[in-house]
Amino acid sequence: MKTKIRLSDISFSYGNKLIFKQINAEFAEHCITAIVGPSGQGKSTLLTIINRLWEDIPATNLHGKIEVWLNGTNGTPQDIYDSAYPADSLRRKVGMLFQTPNPLPMSIYRNVAFPLKLAGIKDRELVDHKVKTALRQAFLWKEVKDRLDDNALILSGGQQQRLCIARALIMEPEVLLLDEPTSSLDSRACKVIEELLLTLQQQCTIVMVSHYLDQVKRVADTTWQLEDGRLTRI
Repeated sequence: MKTKIRLSDISFSYGNKLIFKQINAEFAEHCITAIVGPSGQGKSTLLTIINRLWEDIPATNLHGKIEVWLNGTNGTPQDIYDSAYPADSLRRKVGMLFQTPNPLPMSIYRNVAFPLKLAGIKDRELVDHKVKTALRQAFLWKEVKDRLDDNALILSGGQQQRLCIARALIMEPEVLLLDEPTSSLDSRACKVIEELLLTLQQQCTIVMVSHYLDQVKRVADTTWQLEDGRLTRI
């Protein structure tokens, strides 16, 4: 399997507290990789360093190298911390979904279309097509197609999480980072999300944090454990 993400000698600290110490890992393309381990070990932080969301947090330090193989690089990985590579370009290719769904206080349609607006895409026909496609990919289209103008905040928790997945998918990312994507959902909604993830790996690479070992066994191709600052494949 082709490597999609490579972590090389990654060390990360908050102030004087060392979170990781020279960790190394490779995550395969079009696979679901799970990160497990006890609470408070830095699993969520590990996701944020793959799309640079930590950079505005005071007193943080990162050492090492992170490479992602992206389209258009002719087989050469992109050093995502290269000073010439902007963070917003990275985040269009490497999307992230958080533990608690975070729909914006606007309509279902505008929620999904919002990243296109930020990217300056105004062609209404193109936007309509991309919104519909993303909602289909997120297994949500049939449930919301007749109420796209309704406020997204009225959706159920599971629907909100799929809405957030659709919003991430609309930019056609190559990597999805998922931080406990089902922790706030009931068992029925969890099952839908798990089925969705298995479908999505055909089009992108997924790295997810999960405390649910049964879930990891059901969906993950590879599992790594983060504990005491070390990342180990299990």
